[in-house]
Amino acid sequence: MKKPVIIALDFVSAEKVYEFLEPFSKERDLWVKVGMELFYGEGPALITNLRKRGLHVFLDLKLYDIPHTVNQAMKQIGRLGVEMTTVTGLGGAQMIQAAKDGLLSGASEAGIVTPKLLAITQLTSMTEVAMHETLQNDQYTMVQSVDHLAQLAANNGADGVISSALEAKSIHERTSREFLTINPGIRLESDAKDDQARVVTPAKAAELGSNGIVVGRSITQASDPLRAYKQVKLEFKGDSDNNGN
Repeated sequence: MKKPVIIALDFVSAEKVYEFLEPFSKERDLWVKVGMELFYGEGPALITNLRKRGLHVFLDLKLYDIPHTVNQAMKQIGRLGVEMTTVTGLGGAQMIQAAKDGLLSGASEAGIVTPKLLAITQLTSMTEVAMHETLQNDQYTMVQSVDHLAQLAANNGADGVISSALEAKSIHERTSREFLTINPGIRLESDAKDDQARVVTPAKAAELGSNGIVVGRSITQASDPLRAYKQVKLEFKGDSDNNGN
């Protein structure tokens, strides 16, 4: 996985997705993220169609339930052929282990590569003050909380975490360079932050050691999405190759 720029397909229908993707038809190794809204509306058929188009799919459902339920759900996800998927780190060690086991089982039954399992640490919309209010505990900083959840995930079979790029360096120091940090909350310098709190530019994410970034509105709401994608990729990857990822 070569430091992908992952486009968040935050659309309400498959029709809107395919319309958006038309200008990207010549892009090689294109990565996209399918989240809850789109997946719940379109289901596994969308994943199949995206894969037939040669796209790398990150299925971001943030599973959070008892271990058995998560295990069974991950068996289904493991059969879909997605590249990455997510659980919520706060679900704990047993749930993360169950998720990994489910992915391994489902992918094995389908005869395909096992998706990478990523644990959500703290949402990029979450401020430190809001975290303290939610947990009714101000003992830990945001970085300490994220580091703890990253270590928990690493110890229990996850391949990486979802976090702000602001925590990428600390996570790698706490775990290893091989442990993936995939980072949303990415905006071009000229873009609004919208509902994100911990936001960085693509160039800053690269500087901080991000293994991959997830970019939504900076690309999907741009007047020229393909041009915006290429700009993000250039800033993050530091090269001028507009056909590879």
